[in-house]
Amino acid sequence: MTNRAPQSFDNHTVIPMGLVKVALPIFVGVICSIVGLFMVKSIAGLCLIGTGAVLIGGGAIAGLVVCRGYSTKLQDRIIRMEMGIRLEKALPTDLHSVIPNLTIPQLVGLRFASDAEMPDLIRKVVAEKIEDRKAIKKMVKDWQGDYARV
Repeated sequence: MTNRAPQSFDNHTVIPMGLVKVALPIFVGVICSIVGLFMVKSIAGLCLIGTGAVLIGGGAIAGLVVCRGYSTKLQDRIIRMEMGIRLEKALPTDLHSVIPNLTIPQLVGLRFASDAEMPDLIRKVVAEKIEDRKAIKKMVKDWQGDYARV
């Protein structure tokens, strides 16, 4: 976790900078294209329309990247919640204290393991401080597929 100021009512809102970075070129591109349409018989007008098209296209591509990032972050949050509930049920009580300390990469790697192999796998991941989700996934012997991913 990063060091952040404690959240309160006064600072809890977030301006999604990814969307701002996407919306700004699209907005400027639309303005350029509209202005260019009024000047369509001139070289400057055609250049404005072309610039607008490039800005709108670039903004659309950036939007796809931002959307994928948002869906991945949301999926990680869901995995954290889902695995917390699952681990409470699947782990012996002596391992319950490690659940809050597991990182998102660890939880993502562990989620494909069966409940039967989960305790030993968690002991190994925690003892060896394994953070690489791919390395953890490779240690899973009884793979439990997830067919509802984003």
